[in-house]
Amino acid sequence: MTAFQNQRTVRAVLFFLVFFLLPACSIKTGGSPRIAGSPRCKGAAVVQDSKEAQNRIDAAMGFYQASIEFWEQGELERAIETLDRAYALILDIETDPDSDIYQQREDLRVTVARRIVEVYASRVRVVNGYQAIPLVMNEHIERQIKSFQGRERDFFISSYVRSGRYRAAILEALKEEGLPPELSWLPLIESGFKVRALSPARALGMWQFIPSTGYKFGLQRNAWIDERMDPEKSTLAAIAYLKELHSLFGDWTTALAAYNCGEGRVLRTISTQKVQYLDDFWDLYMRLPRETAAYVPRFLAVLHIINDPAKYGFELPPVAEPETYERLTINRQLHLRTIAANIGYSLDDTRLLNPELRDDVTPPEPYGLKVPPGMVETLLAKLNDMPVYAAVPVERGIEHQVRKGETLSGIAGKYRMSAAAIMAANNLKNANVLRVGMRLKIPSGTTGPRVPERSVVTAKSLQLEEYVVRKGDSLWQIANRANTTTKAIQSVNNLITSRLSVGQVLRIPRADTLAQNTKTTKYQVKKGDTPYIIAERYKMNLAEFLGINNLTSGCTIFPGQTLQVMVQ
Repeated sequence: MTAFQNQRTVRAVLFFLVFFLLPACSIKTGGSPRIAGSPRCKGAAVVQDSKEAQNRIDAAMGFYQASIEFWEQGELERAIETLDRAYALILDIETDPDSDIYQQREDLRVTVARRIVEVYASRVRVVNGYQAIPLVMNEHIERQIKSFQGRERDFFISSYVRSGRYRAAILEALKEEGLPPELSWLPLIESGFKVRALSPARALGMWQFIPSTGYKFGLQRNAWIDERMDPEKSTLAAIAYLKELHSLFGDWTTALAAYNCGEGRVLRTISTQKVQYLDDFWDLYMRLPRETAAYVPRFLAVLHIINDPAKYGFELPPVAEPETYERLTINRQLHLRTIAANIGYSLDDTRLLNPELRDDVTPPEPYGLKVPPGMVETLLAKLNDMPVYAAVPVERGIEHQVRKGETLSGIAGKYRMSAAAIMAANNLKNANVLRVGMRLKIPSGTTGPRVPERSVVTAKSLQLEEYVVRKGDSLWQIANRANTTTKAIQSVNNLITSRLSVGQVLRIPRADTLAQNTKTTKYQVKKGDTPYIIAERYKMNLAEFLGINNLTSGCTIFPGQTLQVMVQ
């Protein structure tokens, strides 16, 4: 864009923002509203005579009508020029706020301001769609390039490789909406192309939506699904948001700044300027939050490197293969671990295809599960034999900050749950990754089915009855009434802890078939053993272990003592 076009760009937007959207930014002088930075605040002639004011309104209306004719004839520059002249006439009118002329002036001012933005947006679309992103170079961009060449080199390369999974689909979506293809690199600085990336500000996903903005652009979020992590849906939402921001600000650099810190912050920054218009983002640079000020140079630095990697000392490796999959509608709740095992696929890869599943569990309502190509028939053939996930979702908000000397098993014991439950809730690979100050999510319900190393009790091997949990029920009481064990109920229902919810439906194994699948055996207590450690080792509920050994909570056991444990 030329300097003249840039000037037009921001003038059109600023007229609309400062004079229409941001009336609170005006200052008062002599009882009438005056806009900071307007000609009236700079000593321009002010018209107070009612007759002269009416003449100016009529003249402004004439320019406005002329602009419509120019617009209809496709002469968009002349349309904007006549609208500018109309607005200049309106700004010089000062009259009693209670008068008819004042109301005419305000109505015409708003009308002209809206038309300026409308014509400008039309001109941009006609000339070159949504225009290319200006690939400028300055000291701010050079600083970001040096960062990518140095301490962030590994991040840049790994993000670049990861981009291959999603970028082809992003490019297609951008092309469909007429947006610059360069925007396909925005996730590199947002998330490193990680679909489950979570920022300290709680922005989530490849495009880093906060919950409210995600909701505004149609991204669903409930106990089971967060579509901010869905690469397809979040891409469409990001494109819609970027289009809205570009329509509002008129240039991509300012629109990108608003994408990072919110349009409200950018509008407030613009409203504090002492001039009528801004040429581009760099006029705002020093007034924006530090992170946002670095955000646009960071993005432009990425474009420079991608366009000429050798110039900046990069030898970029091949990117990852594009994501390919087929969809299968699932009408019941299944854990991804179960699905992965049945199609011979790893849990991590299955999770990567369905990152929007918050706890790796399909929701109760129909869900379009993504599976590797050619696996739909395999999954369909085994679907009816898969155990249904019957646990309740995690209640979020409970956190534990790791202190010096704490272990995962110790923390689990404190909250009366298994270490596996905490590991699953926090996506921990092993128990040795704790560090002081780390915040752990503590599930108050369950986080997923337990898959023991040995075979589990399944619906196929037992005759089952259904039971609806009532107020006051405990797993121990239900097991006693059904003449079964808590371990059997947990195994069949894929429960990790003994906590239940009112209304939860449990499948109860009948006692006459349970004996065929479980038995008790003797265990000799070793030094360092506790009831909790033994129960955890044999994947038993602590209450169940205490019950079959006639022990009480808090009791002491001794090395050499013989106790009973349950095995399958």
